[in-house]
Amino acid sequence: MKPTPIKRILIVVAVLLALLLLMFGTAQAQGVQLTDDRGRAVALARTPQRIVSLLPSLAETVCALGECQRLVGVDRYTNWPESVRKLPQVGGGLDPNIEAVVALRPDVVLMATSSRAAARLEALGIAVVALEPKTHADMQRVLGKVGQLLGVQDAQRVWRATDAGVQAAAQSLPPAARGARVYFEVNPGPYGAGPGSFIGETLARLGARNILPATLGPFPKLNPEFVVRANPDLIMVGARSAEGLAARPGWASMRALREQRLCVFSPEQSDVLIRPGPRMAEAARLMAACLAEKTAGQGARS
Repeated sequence: MKPTPIKRILIVVAVLLALLLLMFGTAQAQGVQLTDDRGRAVALARTPQRIVSLLPSLAETVCALGECQRLVGVDRYTNWPESVRKLPQVGGGLDPNIEAVVALRPDVVLMATSSRAAARLEALGIAVVALEPKTHADMQRVLGKVGQLLGVQDAQRVWRATDAGVQAAAQSLPPAARGARVYFEVNPGPYGAGPGSFIGETLARLGARNILPATLGPFPKLNPEFVVRANPDLIMVGARSAEGLAARPGWASMRALREQRLCVFSPEQSDVLIRPGPRMAEAARLMAACLAEKTAGQGARS
C-alpha cells in the first residue's frame, strides 16, 4: 500500500527533524580554537555549554549574543541582565573563590587579563579565556571572540547596533553641547577617563573635549590639583564619588561646580557607563543627555 498524503508529510517532517538534530549535535560537538588577549591559544573539544564569567562586561556580552542560559556562575559585580542575579556568585573577578568556580563544573571561564585566577584554574584542568576590552575597537574584537567561542553566527550584529546607537546619541546633541571641556571621574582615587579609554572615545564622538591628555593613559590616577587647574566646563561623576567633591581643595572654585554643571550618575547608571560592553550605546545616551542639559543656553568655552 502506498502511504497516504498525511503519512508522507509525517515522514518528511521526521526526516527534517532528524537532519536538524544531527546538524545541531554536530555543531555542539565541533571543537573551538581561538587566541585570547594573553596571546594564549585556547582549544576546546566542543562548544562550551557551561560558562563562568568573572568580568561583568563579558557576561553582558554573552547575554547580548543570546546565550545567557549558558552562564552558570558570575563574579559579585555582574548584575545585568536581571536573570544573572540569580546565578551563583564566585567572588571578585581578580581573585575569585577557586573552589566555588570548580564546583560549578564550567567548560570555560571568561575573565579579564588582569585576573590572578588563570594559572590556578588552568592547573586544575579548566579552560580559561582572558579578554579585556578597553576601547571601542576592543569591544568589537571581543564580541567576535566571544561569538566564536559560543558558535554564534554574525556576532558583529551586536556591535553594529551598538555603534549605530552611539552615532544616534551624537546626532541628537544640539550645537551648543559640542566642544564642552569635560572631566569624567571613574572612581574617587581620583581616577579619570582619558581620551584613549572607551569612555573617552565616546565623549569624543559626542563632540566633547577631554581635559585629560592622552599621554596620561586611558584611566590615570590624578593629582586633584590637576583637575582644578584644568577647570573643566562640566564634570561627570558617579554617586559614589560625588559626596565631598566640593570639599576637595580648590574644587569649589571650579567653573563646573560654581555653575552647577555637574552630572551625578546613579550606581546603576555608573555600571552602564564604566563597562565596555554591549550597553555602550546606552552609556552614550546618558552622556549626551548630561551634555545637552548642562550646556543648554551656555555654549562651550575655549
